[in-house]
This record gives sequence, C-alpha cells and structure tokens, in this order.
Amino acid sequence: MAQLKPLPYKYNALKSIISEEVVRWHHDTHQAGYVNKLNEIEEKLKTSDRKSANANFSEYRSLKMEESFNASGIILHEIYWDILNGDGKFNKNLPLGKKIIETFGSYENWREDFIACCKTARGWAVLAYNLYDGKIHNYICDFHNVGIVWGAIPIMAIDVWEHAYYRDYGPDRVTYIDGILKIINWQKVNVNYLNIFSIKKS
Repeated sequence: MAQLKPLPYKYNALKSIISEEVVRWHHDTHQAGYVNKLNEIEEKLKTSDRKSANANFSEYRSLKMEESFNASGIILHEIYWDILNGDGKFNKNLPLGKKIIETFGSYENWREDFIACCKTARGWAVLAYNLYDGKIHNYICDFHNVGIVWGAIPIMAIDVWEHAYYRDYGPDRVTYIDGILKIINWQKVNVNYLNIFSIKKS
C-alpha cells in the first residue's frame, strides 16, 4: 500500500521561494490525493473483470491508465520535494556535475535548456539518466505518465503545474522557475544520480 512520504524539512523551510501555505496544500492535499487514489485503484484491480478488458473502453483499461498516472505522480512529487531546500550552488566536480558538463558543454548550457523545458512543459521538467544511451537528458512531461522515455530514470523533477506556483506568483512561471533553481540541493541530485549505478549492479 502506498503511503504519503513526509517532507524532509519543515513546511516553512522553502518560504523564501514557496509559501508555507502552498507547501502544505501541495503536499498534504494534492500529493496525498495521488496516494489515496493509487491505493483505491489497486484494490479495485484485484476484482476487475479481466475477461472484458478492451482497448476502446473497459474498467480494467481505465484503472490501469490511472494507476500509472497516480503512481508516477507520487514518484515525481517525492523527487521534487527531496531535491529542494539547498543553496542552488552547482558543483562541477561532483560526478553529476562532470556528466552535465560532458553532455551539455557547460552548466550554463544545461541551465538554459532546463529552463526552456520548465517553460514549455505542462506538468513537469525532468532531468533523467537514460539507461539506453548512457546519457542525461532534460525531458518534459505534460502529465505524470505522458512524456516518459522508457529506461530513463528521473534524478531531478520540477513541478510546473499551476498549483505549484500560482498562489505565490500568479501566471509568472519564470520567476518561480528562477526561484526554484536557487534552492536546488545539488548534493541530493548527485546522490540520486549515483544511486542509479548501484541499481545497475544489483
């Protein structure tokens, strides 16, 4: 059964960029909704009629589609909260820092591309390591389960749905993005990157 992962810091820890009120709503209500619905879906799947499963419409298809939406929503939100509350200082000497420079040429090039992803995505901008080509990529997701590349493991995810910033910034998404990049915990993102290789070895 899925559970709501607690925030790794206090609700007011991000108030310089995200208000305590928004953090509470976003985590305790919005993210909790994905947890609750995933558990509900998994219970219904136990008794769903697989014999009548159909690509045009069936209860089973609907449940499976919403299963991936809610499960992905949980994962992306957990990554989002975990990589915030840092000082935003990029370290080119960390393994991830070296990989970013190797892939994009410089941190500035990566940052420009990632901001473009944040501005164009309807849901998420995601920095991921692709097991298929061994490279890191900036991807966009319009929904939690739309825009996924199979074999790509997210190591940093930024929520750009309106609920993440409208209360604090109105339609000014660019200022929100700029603020978020100032509180990225690059040490944590680097750990997420390194954890991929321990998974690959197991």
